[in-house]
Amino acid sequence: MTQPQATAEVFWTAFQAMEPAQREAFIGKLIMDKKLAEDLRYAAVIQKRRNKPTVLLDDYLAKRAKKK
Repeated sequence: MTQPQATAEVFWTAFQAMEPAQREAFIGKLIMDKKLAEDLRYAAVIQKRRNKPTVLLDDYLAKRAKKK
């Protein structure tokens, strides 16, 4: 395990040990950071689409333009 992975594991373990109200407060702090919140949204989309086929940007834009 790398040092960054070990550090992440420590933080994850601490997060899991928190009470629900503490978790909510912590996540609220994360979301208050606009750049981090944006990164978290992107990470969630990437995770959700992980097993979906890749779509070329030009194809996506063309399909989107047709919808308008």
